[in-house]
Amino acid sequence: MHSHPEAADTLIVGALLYDGTGAPPVERDVAIRAGKIAAIGNLSNWLAEEVIEANGRALAPGFIDVHTHDDTHVIRSPQMLPKITQGVTTVIVGNCGISASPVTLKGDPPDPMNLLGERDAFSYSTFAAYVDAVNAARPAVNVGALVGHTALRNNQMDRLDRAATDAEIGAMRAQLEEALAHGALGLSSGLAYGSAFAAPTEEVMALAEPLAAAGALYTTHMRTEFDAILDAMDEAYRVGRHARVPVVISHLKCAGPSNWGRSVDVLASLDGARKMQPIGCDCYPYNRSSSTLDLKQVTGDIDITITWSEPHPEMAGKLVKEIAAEWGVTQQEAGKRLQPAGAVYHNMSEDDVRRILSHPATMVGSDGLPNDPLPHPRLWGAFPRVLGHYVRDAGLLPLEEAVRKMTGLTARRYGLTERGEVHIGYHADLVLFDPAKVRDAATFEKPQQAAEGIDAVWVNGVLSYLDGAATGERAGHFVARGAKVVDAAGVF
Repeated sequence: MHSHPEAADTLIVGALLYDGTGAPPVERDVAIRAGKIAAIGNLSNWLAEEVIEANGRALAPGFIDVHTHDDTHVIRSPQMLPKITQGVTTVIVGNCGISASPVTLKGDPPDPMNLLGERDAFSYSTFAAYVDAVNAARPAVNVGALVGHTALRNNQMDRLDRAATDAEIGAMRAQLEEALAHGALGLSSGLAYGSAFAAPTEEVMALAEPLAAAGALYTTHMRTEFDAILDAMDEAYRVGRHARVPVVISHLKCAGPSNWGRSVDVLASLDGARKMQPIGCDCYPYNRSSSTLDLKQVTGDIDITITWSEPHPEMAGKLVKEIAAEWGVTQQEAGKRLQPAGAVYHNMSEDDVRRILSHPATMVGSDGLPNDPLPHPRLWGAFPRVLGHYVRDAGLLPLEEAVRKMTGLTARRYGLTERGEVHIGYHADLVLFDPAKVRDAATFEKPQQAAEGIDAVWVNGVLSYLDGAATGERAGHFVARGAKVVDAAGVF
């Protein structure tokens, strides 16, 4: 019998489809209709308003940046060029204990909340207000959000260098529960920072208690990534066990030369804990980190590049040791004079980075700092760096496995419903790229450069980036927490 041709908004023809599950690629056509994936297969009988010839290039779910500090950026710069140019279609904000909401400031934002902007950037006293602001801004990417422990401490405490009282914890919990009711993905902590270091494990455990009923998770920038890292990991596991929730360890790394090579021990700890409770981690594909300038790390045993300094903006791009020599002072004294400041720390070994990145439990996140005037290149380059440098050039892992770490694994863990994989009925967040050409162009010297080889990006079915330029269409919105999907074996 004669069948009428089906109609789609967009037809992508002849793509090598990487579906986000880690399965090997298959050649397929994909149809998009009304923002969803309408069909997958040989669609030669379909008609569409827009037809894109993939010619064997890779088609994957849009990348999910699991670790961002884009909280205020999605509202202030909704074009989101650092991310859409990488093929990222969803960002998760509110990491490391710092979130833009719910926040009420008493003065300037405490370190490291200042990474998200100056005082005027924090205008969302409730999580619901932040959700509304994201949707009103209509960013080019979808936004999922965590609530920061440090942000909650800032709201309820007169000073951050002590433990919270029971009453303060109760007030923090009430704010967290409001956020969870409005779709927050979970709670994040940044226990390494001065603004949260005084919080005992029990404070975090008590605050994590409401997460389980909401189906939310706990993610942590651990108390240390240096020599006592295994103890810090145990603390993270303990919080997860107490609250009965999954744990994600943020930007897992072995920081500091005395710690180099210990990724073997660190991953053995992770694997052991994963047999008992749901735990995962994320990382960025670089052997240098970046944050605010921490005087505890100015020890002289690693190079530290200053990226910004309020009192001395002219020192951006210089090493602390160079600045100290120029001023004729110790590195510690130079660090004091530069503060508040931002820094890049040359603090990891490449072997450790590779071992952690290739571990099956690891997701990819950029940890990019969009408000930094000289940002770490991960802001613009993390995802293409994995695809180009580590997959194609170094042969560290198969392309389908890299795509899984950037898409399906993250969506399943965080409860981003019907995203992160290419299936009929899922949201049409897609990226078309050339595996032979994809590469990061961002460098430490010139970090604000778009990737090469990312050819087209769709967000909720809308073509948002094509052939090196944003189309001007922005179709992202706030994404509330859905149900988490662990695989059949129960692996988180």
